[in-house]
Amino acid sequence: MKFEVLLKLLNGEPLFSSSLLLAGNVSQETIHKQLSRWVAKGKLTQLRRGLYALSGPYLKTELHPFLIANMLKKASYISMQSALGHYNMIPEYVPVTTCITTGRPEEINTGLGKYIFRHIKKNLFWGYSEMELARKNRVFIATIEKALLDLIYLTPDSDSIDFINELRLQNTEKINITTLRQYSNKFGTPKMQRAANLLIDTLKI
Repeated sequence: MKFEVLLKLLNGEPLFSSSLLLAGNVSQETIHKQLSRWVAKGKLTQLRRGLYALSGPYLKTELHPFLIANMLKKASYISMQSALGHYNMIPEYVPVTTCITTGRPEEINTGLGKYIFRHIKKNLFWGYSEMELARKNRVFIATIEKALLDLIYLTPDSDSIDFINELRLQNTEKINITTLRQYSNKFGTPKMQRAANLLIDTLKI
């Protein structure tokens, strides 16, 4: 396959799975060798086995880290500091994209950034929605309330005033108190209920 054929097949999409090229009567070995050559020439970036991104002048649209994250692990959503940064709830720049998954925890270093996947139980995999990016690509991201609670749930000793203050939360008027209480109760642990009460009392939301 020529690279121009791949570009036409992708039709502007920045990411693709190698399975896209393996349909029909084709040689898997030949396709994998061709992909390796394109990576070596700088035309593609391999993000992980079977997942590639266009590189350099061939990349026509922004390659958003949230889109990469959702492609790296399908059953996941953006959360914790990454989601809070997106909502402008914390002042710090967040260089790492953190996600929640019911699969195994994992850190993936790609040529296009670092991605951390934190494990959570299946009964806590909720509180996220779809967000539209460029070219109508859609990604899954936690609500503000769930991103906060995921962060507290997965951080030891986080149900404290010191931890809440260290977050330096801003734009707290965006937090829905009713949703925060409902979500904290849904976690079903005293820690999460204490944390929700601390958030409400400390931030006076």
